[in-house]
Amino acid sequence: MKLAVSPDIFPPRGHEAKRMSIIDAAASVFCREGFAGANIDLIAMEAGVSRQTIYNHHRDKEKLFMAVVRDLTERCNAGIFATFASFPDQPRELEADLIGFAVRMNQNCICNRDGRFLRKLIQTEGERYPELFAEWRDQGPGRTWPALAARFARLAHAGHLAVDDPDVAARQFLALANAELQTTFMLGGTPSEDEVLQSATHGVRTFLRAFGKRRSAAAVEKQALLASA
Repeated sequence: MKLAVSPDIFPPRGHEAKRMSIIDAAASVFCREGFAGANIDLIAMEAGVSRQTIYNHHRDKEKLFMAVVRDLTERCNAGIFATFASFPDQPRELEADLIGFAVRMNQNCICNRDGRFLRKLIQTEGERYPELFAEWRDQGPGRTWPALAARFARLAHAGHLAVDDPDVAARQFLALANAELQTTFMLGGTPSEDEVLQSATHGVRTFLRAFGKRRSAAAVEKQALLASA
């Protein structure tokens, strides 16, 4: 049974406010019901608009879904690039500085509402409707991974890391930093601050074992002698 929504029962709103209410309601409904299970009437009810308003903005459910993915990607990118500004280009203590950066990435870009919605849509609908995520591939990972890779390349050039392929290093860093949060995500939970810190710490330490600057045997021996003195 479809829900009838009268356009007269909602107070007038500006175009942008109305657009955002539609996108936010649609994101919530698509995450909860899936693409196939969602319908325009339910989204209209949650957005507080008429179904005709949604059709006027987006024409059909597929176009609305793509608009949701596009909007979430833009919001997530904004958070990611803002966090990139705090990347430790000139680290004082490499491990601690990278852990702090990984924590900020998890908190600002992965555990927040937009990150959770986008991840849920990709996980549940990506295999069935890959064409709906073509723009996300280009504008999400297609932009953020190279930007992070460039930062790791600069760290390697400055002698802080041993990196042959910055693109691989960037992808490995992101994967390791939130690896221990995946079970919580799959169960629909939000990781605690302690869990975020623990995942970042373990991930960065593993990352540095693979990409940390190798010390010479003489340097290792010298440190051992100083520690035993």
